Amino acid sequence: MPSERQAYVYVQLPGTLNTVPAALLKVEKLRDGTFVGRFRYGDRYLERKDAVEFDPFQLPLGSAVYEFTKLKGIPGAVRDAGPDAWGRRVIEHKLQRSPGDLGEIDYLVNGPQDGAGYLSFGLKLEPPAPKRRYNRTHQLAELVAAAEAIEEGKRVPEHILEQLEPGTSMGGARPKATIEDDDRLWVGKFPEKADRCNLQRVEYATLELARRCGIAVCNSRLESVGGHDVLMVERFDREHTEGGYLRFGLVSALTMLDCEESYLDRERWSYPLLADQLRRWSDKPDADRIELFRRMVFNAAVTNNDDHPRNHALRRTARGWRLTPAYDLVPAPLVSLERRDLAMTIGKYGRTASIYNLLSQCERFGLTVETARTEIESIVAIVQTWREHFRACGVSAKDVEYMAPAFLPECFFFEKSVES
Repeated sequence: MPSERQAYVYVQLPGTLNTVPAALLKVEKLRDGTFVGRFRYGDRYLERKDAVEFDPFQLPLGSAVYEFTKLKGIPGAVRDAGPDAWGRRVIEHKLQRSPGDLGEIDYLVNGPQDGAGYLSFGLKLEPPAPKRRYNRTHQLAELVAAAEAIEEGKRVPEHILEQLEPGTSMGGARPKATIEDDDRLWVGKFPEKADRCNLQRVEYATLELARRCGIAVCNSRLESVGGHDVLMVERFDREHTEGGYLRFGLVSALTMLDCEESYLDRERWSYPLLADQLRRWSDKPDADRIELFRRMVFNAAVTNNDDHPRNHALRRTARGWRLTPAYDLVPAPLVSLERRDLAMTIGKYGRTASIYNLLSQCERFGLTVETARTEIESIVAIVQTWREHFRACGVSAKDVEYMAPAFLPECFFFEKSVES
């Protein structure tokens, strides 16, 4: 039999600490197993002078009912505020349910109140009162132990699960939790047992290398906990104010590109298409397209092939939408010398991570071939110093050698396409 579930969508109004009901989302599962989502803003919300749309193109303000079949019936801007891959694991652990027993509405309403962006969810019209204080750095050891227990399938005490409440980053499966320190909110990213190197320190060094390349990256630092490093990444969707934290709207590139998470929808996973969308979305499209080009070049130079659309996002500022700081930059030490691919299309030659492909559609980013080549040369000159930089960031000699195949492989410099 067809079934339907629903959830109320709340928004913390920009520039305020006021959270109000804004919309109703209903998701119906049809007999053939497909999903249809129906989204409508509430009449009282539409009457507000300070009402904001969640997505200016897919969800403009109005009384229309918007229907969605992608992402199991969940509008992209709504799914972006839901729990990430790790958050879904915690919810399954908390409810003692398997993924097959839970629908998307279950994940939304059981996710964190403090998820990415300014949206939250519930089963009642009025939003729930805030239910917990933030974790502090002195709780990190306990949180790391709890994350390890979840990885191993062990039960975790309820009060620890509440502290581990995740889902606050734009995506990812690595264990994490939100930490408050010095009137700032951070995402603490924990080690995993399967790690082959100290990925927290490697990611920290990579973020700082990108910063040296002139790329706007998120603030980060390392905390040592029981012989392990925890990478602390400052949340760019929050700003401390007297009485609490202001929340900024957030949408992923997945939403901007109107595509699925599945690799079957990969033809729309594209940097040039994303640059085109920035011309519609961004308050400063010229600057943001050049910034996106730099990030694409950097990802190619360091073989960050986890650059999928959830790892790019826009933040709603007082003036409009802008690219968020870069995040989730982790090199992949592949051994292939003939060709490297990123997760997203780079240019005319698909996902191939080579200079000729980076230049092939540079005009989509507002750059001439000459200016694009200058950008590439500038980034390459800094990435060439990666070994000294990594050692200065405390990456061990063993881990430096392990990561070495990721950086500036020969195929990056090929001048013509090489068949794989």
